[in-house]
Amino acid sequence: MSMEKKDSLFLLVKSLSKSEKRQFKLYAGRLGGNSEKNFMALFSLIDKMDDFDESLILSKTNIKKQQISNSKAHLYKQILVSLRLNPFHKNTKSQIREQLDFATILYNKGLHKQSLKILDKVKNIALQNEENSLAFEIVELEKTIESQYITRSMITRADDLIAQSSLLSSRNTMLSRLSNLSLQLYSLLLKKGYVRSDQDYQNIKEYFETNLPEYNISNLGVKEKLFLYKAYLWYNFITQDFVSCYKYSQKWVDLFYYNPYLKKTNPVFYLKGINYLLESLFLIQHRSKFRSTLNYLETEIEQHNFLLNENTESLAFLNLYLNKVNLFFLEGKFSMGVNFIPEVLDQLELYKRKIDEHHVMVFYYKIASMYFGNANYEKCIFYLEKIIKNKELKMREDLLCFSRILNLVAHYEAGLDQNLEALIRSTYKFLIKMNELHIVQRKIITFLRGLSNIYPHDLKNAFIKLHDELKTYENHPYEKRAFMFLDIISWLESNIENVSVESIIKRKALLMDR
Repeated sequence: MSMEKKDSLFLLVKSLSKSEKRQFKLYAGRLGGNSEKNFMALFSLIDKMDDFDESLILSKTNIKKQQISNSKAHLYKQILVSLRLNPFHKNTKSQIREQLDFATILYNKGLHKQSLKILDKVKNIALQNEENSLAFEIVELEKTIESQYITRSMITRADDLIAQSSLLSSRNTMLSRLSNLSLQLYSLLLKKGYVRSDQDYQNIKEYFETNLPEYNISNLGVKEKLFLYKAYLWYNFITQDFVSCYKYSQKWVDLFYYNPYLKKTNPVFYLKGINYLLESLFLIQHRSKFRSTLNYLETEIEQHNFLLNENTESLAFLNLYLNKVNLFFLEGKFSMGVNFIPEVLDQLELYKRKIDEHHVMVFYYKIASMYFGNANYEKCIFYLEKIIKNKELKMREDLLCFSRILNLVAHYEAGLDQNLEALIRSTYKFLIKMNELHIVQRKIITFLRGLSNIYPHDLKNAFIKLHDELKTYENHPYEKRAFMFLDIISWLESNIENVSVESIIKRKALLMDR
């Protein structure tokens, strides 16, 4: 991994906008004499770097090697303090925390009534925005002040605070349990993927039902509902019930539709909700709804209908462009998709410091698949090898596995069969090691291995036989996931009919849209 990716200070400096850099210099200047300090020299030098270079810092500044760690830590802290003062980075949560800090300062100075006045005001803001954790913290400070000092602010003050504290505590407990379940299910999805057997299904079903708290949907707040829908979404992804994934991702997005203020306070959840809605629609092949939802997402981004910052900007790019690419697959428009690839690569380069390696590899798999659909097998292999040779990719074993399967098929189609046998053996070993050798993959590998023994005039019958065998698994509860990553059925049909994969998928799309 490059030093650029490892060094946190370098990434922070490079993330700053021009106005943020200007503000930091003004902030540092106000501290008095700091413009000549080591950390300012360090800031100016890193700002000009294309890649992090510690030796350049030592040669261009007065910082000694033993000082560099402390200088970097000090600069990092000062940049964060400067950013915290920037109005652009102030949101409802930070404003509530700021007022809570002010109230605490007044309390510590013995100005109890002034403190309670601020707390009462900011508590209402917290409750209105369903920031229940912060509201609970505020109530606890109110209880502390009321229990230590005779304020006589209200006759029933103690009862009111106790009731509020109990209600907020129960809601926070429910939120915690739902968010814990949601996170654990998401972790299981990333680590183990989809269920592979009846035993897997029973295990995850039992886990879900055991850990799902009892609830009355009408008593849940917006955030509790959000994590409830997320938990159901991950559960249904794991069990491959994609119709239910659509149902709960739509409920997720609807929360933001009926509570538009959430778009500003929770923009990441909003964008992710739309993305999972699109992913669900893609998996159930609902083209018309996919198109309208994708248009909706693009409009939301263009009109800045949610809080836009560096984080949401990169997330919006990911969601928009991945799903634009997916639309080409849904419609079988690989020729148009290939023409779109340069724009995707340009945007990837633009956001490269803000996108994790996993998502870059997902783009590469989509690009490789696009070139495969366009019959450009050399380009397909080029991008697949970027995934196969990536040693940093720790998650999404399915991506690693299907990259190798598609690589085999692309080598066959490209006529690069001189090393096909060795490639088949290495792929077979990899799938066994990953515990990913399922019926569909086994049949594909066996078929490719036997191609060299099939006479040309028997080739079509071999494709028909494999097609008939695999077709029975297209809707299999545990084998159908193979067809999500690799449309092997359409590839076989293209060889049987001697037409392009693109024409096969276009024809299917037209039939389903009628």
